[in-house]
Amino acid sequence: MKSLTLRLSAVLLALAATGVAQAAKEDMDVARLTNSLDQLSSDPALGSYAQAEQARARDAVNQLAQARSRDRAHALYLAERRVDLARATAQLQDAQQQINRLDREHDQIQLDGSRREAEMARRELERQRLQYQMEQEESARQLAAGAEATAQAQAQAEQAKKVAAAQARVANAAKKQAELAAQAAKLMRSQMQQGDNGSSDNKDQGK
Repeated sequence: MKSLTLRLSAVLLALAATGVAQAAKEDMDVARLTNSLDQLSSDPALGSYAQAEQARARDAVNQLAQARSRDRAHALYLAERRVDLARATAQLQDAQQQINRLDREHDQIQLDGSRREAEMARRELERQRLQYQMEQEESARQLAAGAEATAQAQAQAEQAKKVAAAQARVANAAKKQAELAAQAAKLMRSQMQQGDNGSSDNKDQGK
């Protein structure tokens, strides 16, 4: 009887030890997964992401802590997958945010580049406009100078014509005067010859 009692006591102690070990293992799994979720939620880069997945993972860990022995393996698998999914989702959302930020920076760089190109094009257009305006002003000045020179040449030509006409009139007047003087001299010679002839006739009659 005493031997049987000792054997039952040994079996009970073994079962108790096994139960304690199993409970300790269960507590370690729950602690490990809880700690993993706590690290994720406190992570400055990832903690604000995947809030729904983190909540579902904590529910799965709580269900693991309350699971019966026969359901524990399945509950542990679900809890581990939920925790892994929460971290992976947070990392994915963080990567997407970084991609979006880089896209915005890229768009901003392109926008800044477009603005610089537009400003350069505007300055070039303004430079060409000023150059064209200067060329137009120079052409107008040259045209004005040419018109003035043409007007001066025309005025000089008109003046030359007037001088030539005046010189022609003077020459004609001088020619007429010379002709009149020649006629007067001829008339005087004729009169003088007639006077000489008359004197000779008188002398002859006196004899």
